[in-house]
Amino acid sequence: MEKIFVVKRVAEKLWAAEDGIDATLERTAELMSGIVEARKDLAISHIVVDPAIGKVAEAMSALAVARHAVIEAHHALYEAKLRIGVRQKLDGGGHPSLVEDHRVGDVIPDRAVG
Repeated sequence: MEKIFVVKRVAEKLWAAEDGIDATLERTAELMSGIVEARKDLAISHIVVDPAIGKVAEAMSALAVARHAVIEAHHALYEAKLRIGVRQKLDGGGHPSLVEDHRVGDVIPDRAVG
């Protein structure tokens, strides 16, 4: 099998993982907001929901760590891609490609929000 097809298959899984973590972070933030809103709507003490707020915050922190790890994997896969001689730009349907090394400080066009 040609390298480019194997690399593209891995890239698609990488992009899906990145999108999945972002979607989970978004839903977890919505959960946090929902808990705070429910507390207000029910006029209950902060103390009642504090344990849940703490656990959701822990989950968000863990997701942020996971997101960072996947981004580091993205950089490592970029390097591996170059090492095996694949230089073609991958079409990720708007996803940043593995051709460009997206290090901190680079400007990355954001995907459409919707």
